[in-house]
Amino acid sequence: MSTFLGMPAHAPRGVGNLRGDEPFPAAARTALANQQLRRNLQHATTTIRGKSGRVIAEVPDWQELRSAGSALKTYTMANLPRLLEQLEEKVTAAGGVVHWAADAEEANRIVTGLIRETGEQRVIKIKSMATQEIGLNEALEAAGIEPVETDLAELIVQLGHDKPSHILVPAIHRNRAEIREIFLREMPGVDPDLTDNPPELAAAARRYLRETFLSTKVAVSGANFGIAETGTLAVVESEGNGRMCLTLPDTLITVMGIEKVVPAWQDLEVFLQLLPRASTGERMNPYTSMWTGVTPGDGPQNFHLVLLDNGRTAVLADEVGRSALHCIRCSACLNVCPVYERTGGHAYGSVYPGPIGAVLSPQLTGVEDNASLPYASSLCGACFDACPVKIDIPSILVHLRNQAPHPRTEKAAMAAAAYTMDRPRLYQRAQRAFKLAKLVGRRGKGLPPPLNGWAASRDLPAPPEESFRDWWRGR
Repeated sequence: MSTFLGMPAHAPRGVGNLRGDEPFPAAARTALANQQLRRNLQHATTTIRGKSGRVIAEVPDWQELRSAGSALKTYTMANLPRLLEQLEEKVTAAGGVVHWAADAEEANRIVTGLIRETGEQRVIKIKSMATQEIGLNEALEAAGIEPVETDLAELIVQLGHDKPSHILVPAIHRNRAEIREIFLREMPGVDPDLTDNPPELAAAARRYLRETFLSTKVAVSGANFGIAETGTLAVVESEGNGRMCLTLPDTLITVMGIEKVVPAWQDLEVFLQLLPRASTGERMNPYTSMWTGVTPGDGPQNFHLVLLDNGRTAVLADEVGRSALHCIRCSACLNVCPVYERTGGHAYGSVYPGPIGAVLSPQLTGVEDNASLPYASSLCGACFDACPVKIDIPSILVHLRNQAPHPRTEKAAMAAAAYTMDRPRLYQRAQRAFKLAKLVGRRGKGLPPPLNGWAASRDLPAPPEESFRDWWRGR
């Protein structure tokens, strides 16, 4: 077993596809100028919200299920080292091999080495946030190995030389006309008369992938859950491509974040009710695949499980922020977030976009390296209400904002405000003086430097004619 679990406070911070090339505000401005992107996002998120809301309303004990999911995740985080050791023991006993990766570089090195040992130069993949996080595709290509995404949305992103924009629907930023153009331009052997009719697009992808499924001997997958009690891994998906990846190849390599472990088989009873309803608005997942080690003569005969830290034990050491590790990657928070709906996922610069990305990515990399993401929120609280495992994202955002670097002028202003508010008479005089703020113009645009930076993205509320203290004194 790797020793990093014994040193959570000093574990290496995450690397890979967790940082953007520019801060969120700059990237968001670019996204906001793309009208087609905003129309695509609004249509998609509105549709998913509606479906999800309807199927959740059918469940009379939805809130109790949320509480159960939250409790199970809290228990798991409190017992993570023991559960991971148990998982390793069970997987090994079932004929699998467990590898421990402290960061993205080590994980990529392990997976690349395992593929090279097979002598193959092509792998098929089923959608995995963990492999996107570590940049596995880029590492494989650099090693001369061709990765082929088999999830339809991931295939669209790969053929379009693009990046995912959503946790569950990576190509949510593309409409069907754009997808048709990508297929015509990039897909070998595609019918030149292909239309943008969804069934035709799906059929084209199916023809393209069929030969790949039948001829590729190595597959790489993620895992939605790893069951410590039995050593079983689980993947949920909606197309069946994942099942092809998990059953046809000779070698299967699964990359799983260490937070995905669950204690017992029975715990799936909770999560498999929460996940589909909160994510795609389905009552159950169309395809739920589970496997335990190696079964002679049935499925892959070589199974490797790579357990990935990449900053997770550092997150676990934060008593407030650790609940971000409860995430089951349902994307419910993205679908209700007004910020995400207008900017899309690329503006976040991380493979984890939206509200959960705004709290998870900075913790995995270190807040100082992703300092703008905790501010990518209006703190409206819709994400907390939607989260099926009750992650209090707004509270974590505020917590991370306190950790982010602040300009000296801002620190001085906040210190002055705290000093004033702690002294009633001084605060009363400040309230009266604040009425002069009416002179600075509409929305505070006339504030002098350095306060004009604050007002550039916020409204300066007009002070009332009468303060509460004056109103109270008069009555």
